[in-house]
Amino acid sequence: MLRLPGSVRIFLCTRPVDMRLSFDRLAMLAEHVLEESSCSRHLFVFFNRRSDRVKILYWDRDGYAIHYKRLEQGTYALPEAEGPRVEMSEAELGMILGGIDWKRTRKRKRYEKGASGGKRAIVI
Repeated sequence: MLRLPGSVRIFLCTRPVDMRLSFDRLAMLAEHVLEESSCSRHLFVFFNRRSDRVKILYWDRDGYAIHYKRLEQGTYALPEAEGPRVEMSEAELGMILGGIDWKRTRKRKRYEKGASGGKRAIVI
């Protein structure tokens, strides 16, 4: 299970990425495709076309860091999306990295306190 500060957001790029890309090119994708500041301390998640490799780019106090993983067997089950990015929670990212198939699961309704103090239903 991932444990991240509440201020950290996670953005998954829905377009396949060449895994030969490194810090600067992934940061450029975060800026121009995901439309977020690459130095924001948020996590930017990139998968290759076969969905068997993942790179996670983040800013770590004084420079970029990359977490890179290659599966020896199988693939990651990625969420379907219409746009170039999906924002997700740390639990959702943990499920993807843990091998849980999103297409065979469903989420139950949860409630979130709205800005006006009322409650609104959230279905993710």
